[in-house]
Amino acid sequence: MKPSSAAEQQEAARYEWLSFLFIIIFLFPILSLLIVGGYGFVTWAMQILFIGPPGHG
Repeated sequence: MKPSSAAEQQEAARYEWLSFLFIIIFLFPILSLLIVGGYGFVTWAMQILFIGPPGHG
């Protein structure tokens, strides 16, 4: 459903920009830290519990 009046269209555009800025400034950096940190934690836990530290084969 499209906004009908110019004021509604302007408000919708403002909301879209604020959503975009929130995603770029907050969501992507937080998600990237969680993904990289989670991968590092899993690698560390695997080395501690199962496969041992990397070394000469």
